[in-house]
Amino acid sequence: MAKSKLVNSVRNLAEDVVEGYQKIEDGVVGGYKKIEEGVVGGFDKVVDSFVDNFLTKDGETVEEAKERLAQEREDRME
Repeated sequence: MAKSKLVNSVRNLAEDVVEGYQKIEDGVVGGYKKIEEGVVGGFDKVVDSFVDNFLTKDGETVEEAKERLAQEREDRME
């Protein structure tokens, strides 16, 4: 009987530890993803603004300018 209680206690403790660890891991990963999305989103805004202000030609959208620049880069690499 004593072994059974001890085994059950250890199992319960192990389950609690794993559950606590999972909650911490989920919180850390979730926080990291939010920070990453914010940083990447901010960087994309800066890039779009730079392209719009300095690299677009008359009547060209930011997306069109990015495509043109990518094509020019690819042509130079060949």
